[in-house]
Amino acid sequence: MTRTFTLMRARDRDRRRLLRGAAAAAGSALLAGCDRLSHNDSFARTLQSAEHLNRAIAKVVAPRPAMAQEFGPEQVAQTFRGNGTLSPRDADYVALRDAGFADYRLQVGGLVAKPLELTLAELRALPSRTQITRHDCVEGWSCIGKWKGVQLARILEMVEPKPEAKFVLFRCFDSMDGPSLDGRDSRYYESIDLDDAHHAQTILAYELNDKALPVTNGAPLRCRVERQLGYKQAKYIRSIELIDSFAAIRGGKGGYWEDEGYEWYGGI
Repeated sequence: MTRTFTLMRARDRDRRRLLRGAAAAAGSALLAGCDRLSHNDSFARTLQSAEHLNRAIAKVVAPRPAMAQEFGPEQVAQTFRGNGTLSPRDADYVALRDAGFADYRLQVGGLVAKPLELTLAELRALPSRTQITRHDCVEGWSCIGKWKGVQLARILEMVEPKPEAKFVLFRCFDSMDGPSLDGRDSRYYESIDLDDAHHAQTILAYELNDKALPVTNGAPLRCRVERQLGYKQAKYIRSIELIDSFAAIRGGKGGYWEDEGYEWYGGI
């Protein structure tokens, strides 16, 4: 088990080194992985300008309310590919997993009028949405899956975001560099704006292909933001916060991979 975990961590580190030198996101021809350039203010401003341009073009070509393509049952992959973290080793997650997620609580707070906690059973009891969509990974592969969950918009209605709230922040259980021994936080996190949060196809999924969401694919709960790339689809969700800015959160770019050079808006 120890040797397997070590190999998995080594593989993940190799992937991160590769991805840091790849395009910040699909559709961008600028590389974000060169340390010398990434610390150059002029180059950083160029990257930021390119991201704003990409986002503006995306809004014209595919306005936010537009729906992602949905597919028929015959097109669903029998096995949905796992990627990135496949089974978090963080102690709090392991305890929840070993208990069948009976003690899981989704915490929703931040800039809201009515913070709440929801068990998995309570999430399942809410009106649900089922959709068959294609997952597109920045690494170049795709997979079609059938997802079921509660629309994020419904959760937002329940907590009543404050007027100053602009983004939804997902904090996850999985430490990307393994459980930290020095207190450094490497747990995955992501964020989306309120437009995408209210999109009809943005759901907190607890089922995949008519079965409880597997650990490999993010159990007990993962986000599906169907019009963005795979790294935006936060797995192993621990909590959700409504925020007005992510400038002071970790690297200040709005997500784990964004802090490494990816674009914040990974639209497709």
